[in-house]
Amino acid sequence: MAEGAWVSHVVLAETIWVLSAVYELGPPAIATALEMLLNHQHLSLQDADVVAAALGRYRAKAGMVFSDCLVLEIARKAGHLPLGTFDRRLARFEGAERL
Repeated sequence: MAEGAWVSHVVLAETIWVLSAVYELGPPAIATALEMLLNHQHLSLQDADVVAAALGRYRAKAGMVFSDCLVLEIARKAGHLPLGTFDRRLARFEGAERL
C-alpha cells in the first residue's frame, strides 16, 4: 500500500461487514476505522466526500448500518432522492422512502 490503493464503495461496505460480523466491532470502533481509512495518506476512497457524509450520518443516527448510510449518501450525491427501500429501518430516515 505504500504506493497507494483505491478503495471502491463495494470493497468499503464489505470491509465494514467483516469488521462487524467477523471481528464483532461495534459502531464506535467501526466509525474510528472508517475515519482512519478516510485519513490514510496512501488510500484513495471512491467518492471520499460521500463516504465522509455517510460516516457523519452513521455516527449521528444510532441503529443505522453503515452500508445503508453509504447507499443513502450515494443517492443524495446523484440527485436521486428519495431513495426507495424495502428496509423499514432505513425508510425512517430523511431521504429514504419505504416501497
